[in-house]
Amino acid sequence: MVIVSGHVLVEPGDRAAYLEGCTDVVERARATPGCLDFALSPDLLDPGRVNVLERWSSREAVEEFRGSGVSAGQAAVIRSAVVTEHEVTAERRLS
Repeated sequence: MVIVSGHVLVEPGDRAAYLEGCTDVVERARATPGCLDFALSPDLLDPGRVNVLERWSSREAVEEFRGSGVSAGQAAVIRSAVVTEHEVTAERRLS
């Protein structure tokens, strides 16, 4: 399993429009074979931060989707990003 997590920063006044513009990205990701979860959410404390969490069944599934991610217009709004991939070898469900 591969987990992609982190955040992107946009201007606080642009965050709502940025997230609305990501609806299609989330729909496409969740429809991609191997996507276990894909979520973008506004941070509760930082008005310019968008949290990223993705879970994929394999590296191949991530790579299959990667080319159909954020559009050029969305990328232009991002001031900075800290997003990392984690390879997971075990999982334990908590609930």
